[in-house]
Amino acid sequence: MASLSASNHVARVLSVANQVTDRLADVDASSRIANSWRRCLVSHKLDPGRQGPPQTLTEVEIRHVAEPMEETIRLATPELDDLARILRGAGYCVNLADVNATMLFSRLPGEADARLFMDWKIYTGSNFSEASEGTNGLGTALAEQKPILVHRDEHFRAQWHMFSCAVTPLFDQAGRLAGAVNITSCREDLERTAHQLALAVTMEATRRMEGAIFRSHFRNAWIATVPGDGGSGLLAYDDDRRIVGACRSARALLGLTDGLIAAGIDLSRYVKFDHPAARDADDLVELRRADGSSLGHGHVAPPLRARASTRPLAPRRDAPVDRFDALQRLAGRDPSLIRSVKRLRSIGDRNLPVLLHGETGVGKDVFARAIHAGGNRARHNYVALNCAAMPESLIDAELFGYEAGAFTGARRDGSKGLIVQADGGTLFLDEIGDMPIALQTRLLRVLENREVWPLGALKPVPVDIRLISATHRDLGRMAEEGAFRTDLYFRLRGMEVRLPALRERADRDDVIRQIAHEEAPNCSLSDEAWARLAAYPYPGNMRQLRHVLRLAGCTAEDGVITDADLDLPPFGGRAAEPDLAAAERATIVEALRKHGGRVTETARALKLSRATLYRKIKQLKIETTQ
Repeated sequence: MASLSASNHVARVLSVANQVTDRLADVDASSRIANSWRRCLVSHKLDPGRQGPPQTLTEVEIRHVAEPMEETIRLATPELDDLARILRGAGYCVNLADVNATMLFSRLPGEADARLFMDWKIYTGSNFSEASEGTNGLGTALAEQKPILVHRDEHFRAQWHMFSCAVTPLFDQAGRLAGAVNITSCREDLERTAHQLALAVTMEATRRMEGAIFRSHFRNAWIATVPGDGGSGLLAYDDDRRIVGACRSARALLGLTDGLIAAGIDLSRYVKFDHPAARDADDLVELRRADGSSLGHGHVAPPLRARASTRPLAPRRDAPVDRFDALQRLAGRDPSLIRSVKRLRSIGDRNLPVLLHGETGVGKDVFARAIHAGGNRARHNYVALNCAAMPESLIDAELFGYEAGAFTGARRDGSKGLIVQADGGTLFLDEIGDMPIALQTRLLRVLENREVWPLGALKPVPVDIRLISATHRDLGRMAEEGAFRTDLYFRLRGMEVRLPALRERADRDDVIRQIAHEEAPNCSLSDEAWARLAAYPYPGNMRQLRHVLRLAGCTAEDGVITDADLDLPPFGGRAAEPDLAAAERATIVEALRKHGGRVTETARALKLSRATLYRKIKQLKIETTQ
């Protein structure tokens, strides 16, 4: 677009305020530029003919304003430097600004061009908000929170007509506006198409900056890259597969909100994929929506702690991969778990239901995933439902699905239901003891007939699933008391696996050390901290231990976790009185472990007779290798 005189430019801008649309025909991107001009005239009361430099902060003021953005600037600097090197030859300066359009980072072009930017005060400390400087790339992009190219005479103020700006807003790990990346050129020989190409390069660089910010903030979480029409989105989730964070594009793609993320919603409600076995690099996986339709391929990156903790344990490249390796690692050196894994290996891929029994927090879902990964169904879906966390009114529809129009509020296209989504794979029903009796009857019918009747359906849907259930309740007693269907109980209990509480595990010390290495890889434990960790009974089991060590790793000074860093509440009182039998059992199990399972030596160490020790082993149901 040819340059206009200052007076003509002012008249042209004023015509927009009077809504003379025929004067806008020669304005590129007319709707956005015109809307911005109107804001500047009507809302900001600016004069397009005003001359003078932008407001510029002093060095002291710059340091004060930049302090909240220090981490963002640090993470963005490598990409900003690369962008400056790429665009330097075209006379571009590169800036990073905060949400108020104050430039806090600048890379100027070659010497001749740099002098022009210095003369016009387009550098660190200058403010280019739309409210003060009118329509310009930086201020308008931040006002609209969208990328924009403002080419020469599209600027509101006539004095900026020699510049062309391309700007992309920058969003933080929670999808909030964090600033903007600006590139500006003063070259008259660069056509608008060249600036559009530069904008595309800037948008890609900004996307990488946002990725670096997101990954840094969620470095202790798993991160999945989800493809979408508007670009890839990033999802962060914890070891329990609860979403802990989502970038702006992932929120838009999946309909996630702050409330849903704060509630710890399950990842499988939005995205499903087979969890990667490798933990030391990004894994390419096939992603599916909750209804089973394909989302394409994305990457899954493990937490930094997982990469550090598992790299030394990676198998040799020439060693055959044991598909039951995950189960073996979970069993550790606990005799009861080793025996259970041996039994699970023996049944192989036979479609035998498995019932996991254990206290809250022992890792029943992790164990179920490992069982799924060890079978020939691993290439198909693993679908999980927590029966205790789902409102009773929703379990029926979630589990069995429904046809379109089956009830008020149903989705227009209906829903396949979790059982159908698990077809060919594994269905994991956590806290099965909390399933309402009416739904138990429907589930029993599914297991007997191998078919599902969705709500409102005219015919059944055949399914082939492996069922794994889990509970902390005594289902046998519940069945005797009529609180759980007896026939369903025996259907679920093809093989029962008891997962011991952390305080009962024979290899408890090993487990604590391993989890400490995973959750606080850069820290060591003081003697006092180790003694307290080893003695604590952990009513919350593995989950509690992980949270305690994750917090301790953040608060430890000089890389040493002390007793003061351990948030372990007193385990006492009526509500949490220590189980003396459990404590006695844990003591005997640990002593047996230390003496290689030899009862005679264990009895001597505990100062008990062999007969007494044998009686206690039987009474407390302790498994031994003898």
